[in-house]
Amino acid sequence: DIGNNLKDRFDGASRVHVTNRGNVRRKSRFLLKPYQPEHKTPSKKDLVYFENSPDFCLPDTKLGISGTLQRTCNETSIAVDGCDLMCCGRGHSSETREDIERCNCTFH
Repeated sequence: DIGNNLKDRFDGASRVHVTNRGNVRRKSRFLLKPYQPEHKTPSKKDLVYFENSPDFCLPDTKLGISGTLQRTCNETSIAVDGCDLMCCGRGHSSETREDIERCNCTFH
C-alpha cells in the first residue's frame, strides 16, 4: 500500500522553483512555486522536483552516465547486463552482425 501511494505521488510530481518571500523581522521563508504558472501550488504532501532528470539513454561524462544508446546487452540476462534492466523495460532493438576480418594467417 505504501508503494502504491509513493508511485501515485511520483506520477503526480510537479516541477517547482523556490522563491524567497523573506521577512526582515523573521527568518527568511522560502516558498515553492510551480514551474508552470498554470499548475497549482504544491501542498506539504505533494512530491516535487527542482530539475528534470538527465536522459539516461545518452552519455554524460560530467554526471558519470555512460548512456544506453547503442550499447550491447544480453537479451536473456536478468542481471545488470540484461537488455530489460539496462533499458528500464522500455524495449530495445536487436541487431545481429557478422564481422569478417583478414587475419593474415599463414599455414605450413
